[in-house]
Amino acid sequence: MSRLTVIAGPTAVGKGTVVRWILEKHPEIQVSVSATTREPRPGEEDGKSYFFVSDTEFDQLQESGALLEYAVVHGSHRYGTPRQPVEKALSEGKQVILEIDLQGARQIKRSMPEANLIFIAPPNWDELERRLAHRGTETAQDIAVRLATAREEIAAVGEFDHVVINAEVAECGQQVLDLMQAS
Repeated sequence: MSRLTVIAGPTAVGKGTVVRWILEKHPEIQVSVSATTREPRPGEEDGKSYFFVSDTEFDQLQESGALLEYAVVHGSHRYGTPRQPVEKALSEGKQVILEIDLQGARQIKRSMPEANLIFIAPPNWDELERRLAHRGTETAQDIAVRLATAREEIAAVGEFDHVVINAEVAECGQQVLDLMQAS
């Protein structure tokens, strides 16, 4: 059984909501906290939501090999998965979830082919647009960039081991849990 599960999917599909649902049911599962160069959104906490770092700090993490994967997301900010906490949890036999983007998922698949890659898909395009607009955290220009990225991500769905449609959080979360156990 793979102990590393990668959760990816387009912006606003509800990846974070699904992962939070999974953790409520199974707090023993560890979710990697990503590093990012973007500013925190309201309610996000450094070290819990993300590690918010400067461009210089991100460069240092990248150059030192301290990141399992990293990418520029939506053409503006960098994100990456710190290596040490993931490797430690896996060595302890824990289940680990990485909630990352398509670029990162591709890197993990190359470096850790045993990883279980799960793509979270929206029920349809209109619903994805509605969810993104409803968040209220992006400008109209940001939304356009995110939707363009989402089209590319959805086109790559065949690169994943599994696809789960997020029409309803609990149902999607249970399907992801089932796939984590079956992998």
